[in-house]
Amino acid sequence: MALPDWPRAYGEPPVTAVLRTSPADFYVEEILGFEPDGQGEHCWLWIEKENLNTVDASLRLARFAGLRERDISYSGLKDKVAIARQWFCLYLLNRTVDWSAWQDPALRILRVGRHSKKLRRGTHRSNRFVIVLRDVHGDATEFSQRIEQLARDGVPNYFGEQRFGRDGRNIDFALRLYASGARKPSRQQASMYLSAARSLLFNEVLATRIRAANWLTPLPGDVMMLNRSNSVFIQPNDAELQQRLREGDIHPTGPLYGKTDGLAVSGIVETLERTIFDAHTALIEVLDKSAVESARRALRYMPDNLTGECVADSVWRISFDLPKGCFATSLVRELAHYTVQSSYS
Repeated sequence: MALPDWPRAYGEPPVTAVLRTSPADFYVEEILGFEPDGQGEHCWLWIEKENLNTVDASLRLARFAGLRERDISYSGLKDKVAIARQWFCLYLLNRTVDWSAWQDPALRILRVGRHSKKLRRGTHRSNRFVIVLRDVHGDATEFSQRIEQLARDGVPNYFGEQRFGRDGRNIDFALRLYASGARKPSRQQASMYLSAARSLLFNEVLATRIRAANWLTPLPGDVMMLNRSNSVFIQPNDAELQQRLREGDIHPTGPLYGKTDGLAVSGIVETLERTIFDAHTALIEVLDKSAVESARRALRYMPDNLTGECVADSVWRISFDLPKGCFATSLVRELAHYTVQSSYS
């Protein structure tokens, strides 16, 4: 499925650029927010991987340790075409593994420790990014101003293109999940396809509100979310709400489609979201059969420590921290019309 070119929030980017000319141009580091306690039946590994996705890294570690796939966990998926540092957790009980014998140029083990608890998805606090844009052409002054604008006003919280697979094929796989005669995917694959389906619906809702210039305007029936939290609430549209929105303390939310359970939108927002769902009935049917739980996701995220500097002729380095679950490419697409180096895609 060809993905739509979802609208940008701040107009056309002021520059063009090339992203990921090598994995080193896209660095991401997981910020856990605490340290393993040094004891327990779980072995935690702090690793650095290069041009390797998180699932494949997990499988390599599991094979080396003689574990089943379900006995190894991680907090979040990190980009493949990148240098990424993140934690993995292996359920070893009292067994030891000779990690000094590990040899894999694509996956380096930096630290080994023990922890009393399993590492679960979404445990980490945030991610730190350092991204190099090459062949940057356009208005450098406007480019710097756009960086300042994103730091001040926030970024549309689109799911990035990597969520949907090459050419949006994860959506195609989702549509075939329950087709007669179709090959049954693994549980992990099915989860990835369902996640892509929900992400597409969310992006469509966010795109609709950006086109209507109300993605940061509270509408009747909106559910709000506290910044860097999954805490949702309903608050009257008053001066306090407007001030909190301007300061980035709260955000309107969009749907992660599923069985309704908890605080739900109403009024104009319910009608808007229902219109999007009605336009994607095949995806809705798949998600209904899967009985996934509904949730809300902020329409905006606020990057922390966002800076940009020109480090060489036509080369810029962008650094920032993002809450977990947010995509760096959603920030980059507001800054630049970028292409990806095809030899690494």
